[in-house]
Amino acid sequence: MNRRKSREVAMTLLYESTINKEKYEDIFQNFSENTDIDMKDLDIEFIKKTLFTIEENLELIDKKIEDNLINWKINRLSKIDLSILRLCTYEIMFDEEIPDIVSVNEAVELSKKYSDPKSSNFINGVLDKIIKK
Repeated sequence: MNRRKSREVAMTLLYESTINKEKYEDIFQNFSENTDIDMKDLDIEFIKKTLFTIEENLELIDKKIEDNLINWKINRLSKIDLSILRLCTYEIMFDEEIPDIVSVNEAVELSKKYSDPKSSNFINGVLDKIIKK
C-alpha cells in the first residue's frame, strides 16, 4: 500500500466533497466504482478513516485553520487549498501515527502538484502556525 497515493486520493475526495456537498460515503463509493487506480495500491482504511474523521470534525478543523490565517477568511481560500489544509490539519490534530513534519511536507507536495505555485508557501505557513500553537 502506498500512503502517499492514499493521502492524495483522500485529498481529491475531500475536494470533490467540498465542491459537490456530498457525504464521504457517497464520494468514496463513487470513486471506488469508477476509478482507474488499482485499489490494492491504496490504504482504503486510512482513506475512509481520514474522510470520516474530517467530516465528523469539520467545524473544529475549519476553526483551527481560520484561527491561523492572516488577512484571509476560510471562505476565500481555493477549494483545493482548503482540502489540503483540512487533510493536514486533521493529521496534526487526530492522527498521532503521522509526525507533524511529514504531514506538512506532504501538504506542500500536494499543493505543488495541484494548486497555484505560490500556494505551497502559504500552506506551509498556515500549518507551521497550527503546529506551533
